[in-house]
Amino acid sequence: MAVEFTYPPTPEILQWLAAGQLGNRMVRSLRLWVLLSKLYGPPSPWGRDWEEGFAYSQLRDRLFSSTHSTRERLAQNQSVPACNDWDCICHRTFQELVTEAGESDWEGDWREETIRLTGLTPSQLEAIGQGCPFATVHRTLRDDLKHLADLGWLQRVSRGCYKCLPPKEWPAPPHRWPRGEPTASPITLSAAQFHELLPLLEDISFIQPNLELLIQSFWEASGSEIPDISGAGACEPRRIFIHLDYILPPALQDRVDTYQEQLEQLWRTASSGVVRFEYEVSGEETRWVSTYPVCLHYVRRAKYLSAWGETPDGEMGWHNFRLDRIVSPRLTVLVWGDPQVPKMLRKMRRNGELPGSDEVAAELEGAWGFNFYLPRKLLLLRFPRGFADRYVDNTVRHLTFEPVAYDNVRELVRRYASKTEERDRLLRVLASRSPEDAYYRAWIRLGDINVLMRLRDWRPKGEVILPLSLRQQMADEARLELSFYE
Repeated sequence: MAVEFTYPPTPEILQWLAAGQLGNRMVRSLRLWVLLSKLYGPPSPWGRDWEEGFAYSQLRDRLFSSTHSTRERLAQNQSVPACNDWDCICHRTFQELVTEAGESDWEGDWREETIRLTGLTPSQLEAIGQGCPFATVHRTLRDDLKHLADLGWLQRVSRGCYKCLPPKEWPAPPHRWPRGEPTASPITLSAAQFHELLPLLEDISFIQPNLELLIQSFWEASGSEIPDISGAGACEPRRIFIHLDYILPPALQDRVDTYQEQLEQLWRTASSGVVRFEYEVSGEETRWVSTYPVCLHYVRRAKYLSAWGETPDGEMGWHNFRLDRIVSPRLTVLVWGDPQVPKMLRKMRRNGELPGSDEVAAELEGAWGFNFYLPRKLLLLRFPRGFADRYVDNTVRHLTFEPVAYDNVRELVRRYASKTEERDRLLRVLASRSPEDAYYRAWIRLGDINVLMRLRDWRPKGEVILPLSLRQQMADEARLELSFYE
């Protein structure tokens, strides 16, 4: 290898390896850094000796001393590590591993920067520093290799076997840092503009887990002191707040962030791939699916993955998977030759027919509704004029959402009501409505929950005329709701 892994374990590098979640993944992040240094770093990268690939057992025998236990499981009440060699890496503390790598200022800048990035207290960081990252079971280290493969640092050759990658295929660090110190990106915003922008970015940072690191980098690049936006130390009171609902508790949010990071790393590879996971269908029922991931969305309080492949119904096609309903600890990334990859997906890949995010975008533009794969139907709505003036007119709901003149409403009913009886009934309804009312039309995805939620928000002022099945559903819901108050 002409280029070697020479990144020092700075807080920023560890934050990068932790996918922006250093506070929750401090120990693992350092283990990943150590493994990368052994595989790719000077003076003698282990990867040179394993050009055909390596298994965990080979890494284990070289990483630990000869007296370190090779047992995969611990006996009951057995502590970790089961090793009497105090020179073994399993006895090296977190602080020792960091300082021996050249980050000797543990009590100075390194410590302060880590506390600022993670939100850990000095005592919490001190406790981590005294712990031994490699004093763990072999299963954990096997998972670390899997994680490095998910991040794009290793290539899976076969089950439990990995191959090192050439430097040109390594993941690029944020802002394309050179080996060693990160450089400042060109910043044109003033400190005052940053002061306004930063709180707004933090309000939406849950959407992109790495955004916190990007915000930090912006401030460093600007050469300005990072402001205290909590209110107590701010120069001026905050005047703009963004409130986006995100319904996940912290533990579940961390798992969702892990899925997101896995997907983003997968999309950075040239061949992309298929993911497999266990998905909650309803109640306690779950189902394993293998699918080709295309893009992520944040919609109405949750994150979704749009993917083509096996659906929770056991069919093949598009589906929007809610990330917090995935019950697997991690996504399993399948190589294209894996027998668990559906045959139809392999055929689509051979024919160059795998879908892309542009296809999703086109379908979303074609009709109102997040579940873009549902049937496309014409929606016809009526509002009292006063309500429409205040809450509907001059608002953007969808590209196809537009007002309709009263004289054209009957023609739409005649064209899109499929049965004569239905058509005659709706025409009688329209005859009883005022010509002064406001009418709107749009193309929708029939059955999409987001469209349904908007229509429910407009009740009792919004009346669905078409499609008739949706009109009937609104009527049934209204009768049920009324029964609660009678």
